[in-house]
Amino acid sequence: MKKSLLVIDIQNDYFPGGKYPLWNADATLVNIERAVASAKAKGVPVILIQHVADPARGMAPFFNRDTDGVKIHPLILEAATGAPVVVKGFADGFVKTDLEEVLTGFGIDELLVCGMMTQNCVTHTAISKSAEKYRVCILPDCCTTVDAMIHNIALNAVSTRLPLVPSGEAI
Repeated sequence: MKKSLLVIDIQNDYFPGGKYPLWNADATLVNIERAVASAKAKGVPVILIQHVADPARGMAPFFNRDTDGVKIHPLILEAATGAPVVVKGFADGFVKTDLEEVLTGFGIDELLVCGMMTQNCVTHTAISKSAEKYRVCILPDCCTTVDAMIHNIALNAVSTRLPLVPSGEAI
């Protein structure tokens, strides 16, 4: 099995000072930095996924083009130097993106999914119709959302479809 670590929407708007700070964002960032370091040490490709709001649909509450908030957090960019960035406009990281082409280029058949927000972009990418051809797990210690309750509800709901594996065991 050839794994890839998908790091979804670790963007400035989700951190203190951003337009929509999330619960536990800083601790999750530390966990993701560790996961990226571990992946790189083991030769596991890291793919960054970045949400950019579609200006044709009007001004979004966050992740608007040409703002500081839309940028990937600098600590993740530093940790994942050289990683490809897939830009998306929908919760599902496969919809209208080149994610499948990037995964094919690396010969990937297993996805380790993490990021923000648990109940939205993380789960929608992990259970995407396009993800069905891969072995997929979510790294719960490397995900967060607006609060602990929604995070846990989302993980419980998706656990009937795919495994939840701590990053230290998955990578």
